[in-house]
Amino acid sequence: MKPLLLLALLQAAQPATPTNKWTADPAHSAVGFRVRHLGITWVNGTFKQWAIDLIYDPANPEAASVVARIQAASVDTDNERRDNDLRSSNYLATDSFPEITFTSRKVERAGDGGGRLRISGELTVRGVTRPVVLDAEVGGVLTTARGRRTAFTATTTIRRQDYEITLNRLMEGAQVVGDDVRITIDIEAIER
Repeated sequence: MKPLLLLALLQAAQPATPTNKWTADPAHSAVGFRVRHLGITWVNGTFKQWAIDLIYDPANPEAASVVARIQAASVDTDNERRDNDLRSSNYLATDSFPEITFTSRKVERAGDGGGRLRISGELTVRGVTRPVVLDAEVGGVLTTARGRRTAFTATTTIRRQDYEITLNRLMEGAQVVGDDVRITIDIEAIER
């Protein structure tokens, strides 16, 4: 066998060096939220269009970083009238502020094990940027025939008034839309 061919075969047989760069798999991921309706029940919704770029080394999670870009007009609560209201200037004002973003600033281990992280960063909604902390659970890393995959679930709660979403309608003495918005991000990511 020729030396160059042998060298090429040996290099191809070596496991790939992890890049630690990941991209979310939209078919196995979701960006969701829930907010109280009339103070007694929940309205759940998702954003259908978003992109999340992640740098993550399982051996050094504190060096992780994440940037998320969510298309605000892709909000979906399974109710077209409500979705159009959420896109209006009363709520997300998607004509003026088409994108919601999150950029991490610091990642810390949370708890005793390596399976929980606290991701501090900045969330921008309607052009207003505020610090938030995401509590994340790491699902692990799996090597498949199609490459490495990892998974995370991150949650936080924000107050909509902090982002200048202040409309406060009452119906029969109850607040139509609650003040707190619970956000849940479920990500399965593929190494690039």
